[in-house]
Amino acid sequence: MSHPPRAELMVVTGMSGAGRSTAANVLEDQGWYVVDNLPPQLLPDLAGLVDASAEDVPRLAAVVDVRSRAFFTDFRAGLERLRDDGWRPSVVFMDATDEALVRRFESVRRPHPLQGEGRMLDGIIREREILRDLRSNADILIDTSGLNVHQLSAKVHELVGDTGGPALRVAVMSFGFKYGIPLDADLVFDMRFLPNPFWNPELRPFSGKDEVVRDFVLGQPGAREFLDGVLALLEPMTQGYLREGRSYVTLAVGCTGGKHRSVAMAEELAKRLASDQLGTLVVHRDLGRE
Repeated sequence: MSHPPRAELMVVTGMSGAGRSTAANVLEDQGWYVVDNLPPQLLPDLAGLVDASAEDVPRLAAVVDVRSRAFFTDFRAGLERLRDDGWRPSVVFMDATDEALVRRFESVRRPHPLQGEGRMLDGIIREREILRDLRSNADILIDTSGLNVHQLSAKVHELVGDTGGPALRVAVMSFGFKYGIPLDADLVFDMRFLPNPFWNPELRPFSGKDEVVRDFVLGQPGAREFLDGVLALLEPMTQGYLREGRSYVTLAVGCTGGKHRSVAMAEELAKRLASDQLGTLVVHRDLGRE
């Protein structure tokens, strides 16, 4: 007979080198009971043990390393068993670009676990193929590309370190198209329809966080109409996310370099979205990168 869970359960997985261990450390610091390198077929057994003593372990996080097709099958079966038993596990998938993963493995002079006799990139491609379906069905996707360990720790803490507060958290991320679209974006908005403050010598040194640039961007024809339109678009979507039990959404707002237009619009959009039901987090991925 199924029963309502008496403890929170989170499963952390993703690409090798994408930051699973860092995420585990952050969760442990936040009071989660963390089990690292758990074989996925043991997920239901671990949940059963914790369920018997939920008062002692109110929040459980399992870090699962899925590197083979057999393990992926076991992972999916383990999640299905958990759901059949009344659990609602949150799956967090850590990801990064192939370039970032290669750079990290080379920096520690270690081979990728799946590269075998081939190149490191061969192992990354093989692992990405194995995890494709799991990635697409994850509850939270965290892109760790371009982040050092301290930035990654801060991001994980902001996203999964505290489960209290609003039912749905919306991360509004500014970025520069010339650096690539964020991997973890659910929706992408392009601010390049607005005049670029970069071409104004008086505005170029400032960013979208400065009042002079913010006023310039928001004062352009179409800027406030765009914000009104996005809010109208998101209203039915956020209600649907809440009904489906989704806890986290990423909105990516881009311009050419991620310094002026996207930053100003992301700040304003997050301010307008904040409510009792929606918690907002602003991330400026590429600010200061030029």
